[in-house]
Amino acid sequence: MNNAFTPVLAALLAVSAALLPAPAAAQATTSVDSIVAVVDEDVILRSELDRAVSNVEAQYASNPGQLPPRPVLERQVLDRLVLSRLQLGRARDSGVRVSDGELAQAIESVASRNRMTGDQLRQRLAADGMSYEEFRTSLREEMLIERLRQRFVQGRVQVSESEIDQLLAVREIGGPEVRLANIVVGLPDGATPDQVATAANKARDIKSVIEKGELDFSAAAIRFSDAPNALEGGEIGWRALDAIPPALVGLIQQLQPGQITEPVRTPGGYQLIQLIETRAQGVQTITEYNSLGILVRVTPTVNVEAARQKIEQMRARIVAGEDFGVVAREGSDDNLSRNDGGNMGWFQINEWGTAVGNQLMQLQDGELSQPFQSEVGWHLVRRLGTRVQDVTELNRRNQAREIIAQRKAEEEYERYLRQLRTEAYFESRLPAP
Repeated sequence: MNNAFTPVLAALLAVSAALLPAPAAAQATTSVDSIVAVVDEDVILRSELDRAVSNVEAQYASNPGQLPPRPVLERQVLDRLVLSRLQLGRARDSGVRVSDGELAQAIESVASRNRMTGDQLRQRLAADGMSYEEFRTSLREEMLIERLRQRFVQGRVQVSESEIDQLLAVREIGGPEVRLANIVVGLPDGATPDQVATAANKARDIKSVIEKGELDFSAAAIRFSDAPNALEGGEIGWRALDAIPPALVGLIQQLQPGQITEPVRTPGGYQLIQLIETRAQGVQTITEYNSLGILVRVTPTVNVEAARQKIEQMRARIVAGEDFGVVAREGSDDNLSRNDGGNMGWFQINEWGTAVGNQLMQLQDGELSQPFQSEVGWHLVRRLGTRVQDVTELNRRNQAREIIAQRKAEEEYERYLRQLRTEAYFESRLPAP
């Protein structure tokens, strides 16, 4: 695929497509099909697995040597299909839905972020061998799974101020960020000592293969990793050091870009972690505006023209010398600022809406705007001033909150997925390795 294509759509085309079941028409024309896995009361057909594997192989058509042998690749893709099938089933059983309208908005957003029209998106999908209906199905399923995750962790993850204080006391928040990749040699729950030893030896052997130059890290991840991101070359992406489990931070800080850790035992097995690159974070600032405002709402009893005439009359009174605050208290429909004489306080540019923000950017300090319309009515604003605020500390606390919440959410959902897989009936009919 075109490297200029943004990751949002590329991920949907490359990853989500691999999880799509074979289209019904394609299945109907297959004279002989077989079952490769049974998942609860559902089945995964050989045609579905072949199609998903073919999608992965197409992604690496220019470098097929990076892929593991076909039997290993089939097991990796089948694991993805099974986990996806289980999550989709649980989502639908739980009443999680994605409406056609929501799906249409998501497709429009994908097209917009890739600077495409709807027709251009369809053309791009066709060029990459994916029908528009397949894309819609894939995107809907991604949305269903994400909503299932959000619903599951909602209410289960709470972050207190004391937890934030504790994290800030021991960790550098807002410091350098690192781009990482990993290879996981998985272990089952309750692994025996022999299984643990075998996994450790396999991790060391993989590291040796990489260090000898027989495979690069990405190719080794595709071939050997048991993690869900294996087919992305083990790519994890950018992470602040604060977002990384404390037990791994020290190991990563000792690495230079391109270097790899020794095998590290983690709850899911053994990991090899590669530091790809680093970058620094700077001081973070925002510009805030201070303004006075008056709103005349458009209502069933006050039409657009009546509201415009009223705001014009109020502007004329202010221009004639009346105090803005007095006029606002008498006539403004904005309940948040009316009693304070229209004082809107200090705020970021679009906090009061884009129509207000656009006007403020055009005004000088002390200048009174002309009447202007928004989706709720007619406005009048006077810009009082601007200031640049250093929000580094505030963002540090918010980042700490997000780090803790994300970590807790991931732990909860990973535990949930393991439970989902454990409780499900699963029978693989692929040949034993």
